[in-house]
Amino acid sequence: QVQLMESGGGLVQPGGSLTLSCVATPSSSNVMGWFRQAPSKKREFVAAINWDGGIRNYGDFVNGRFIISRDNAKDTVYLQMNNLGLEDTAIYYCAARGRATIIGRRQADYSYWGQGTEVTVSS
Repeated sequence: QVQLMESGGGLVQPGGSLTLSCVATPSSSNVMGWFRQAPSKKREFVAAINWDGGIRNYGDFVNGRFIISRDNAKDTVYLQMNNLGLEDTAIYYCAARGRATIIGRRQADYSYWGQGTEVTVSS
């Protein structure tokens, strides 16, 4: 079992930035992803990264605003979010794949989930 703990959410003004963190216990080489879910909306793919950080994928809405990265020595994956808008308000979830090494964009591709960290963008 992989335990995931997100942190870094909070209140930010439109145009602002936040960096989310996710710590995995125990350490692993899993493909890692970020998803988000806003009220009354489906959970959607935000970003994913492979084991060595060499391959990164982003959701269609990201448009260059976010950067996913990982520091395997710290068992941590990050999501740097810039130029946040009101539509980015959501609970952001960290997720880990199982043995598969291919980046996935679907909820079903991931085996382990954190409890989420809330991001609220408001003026």
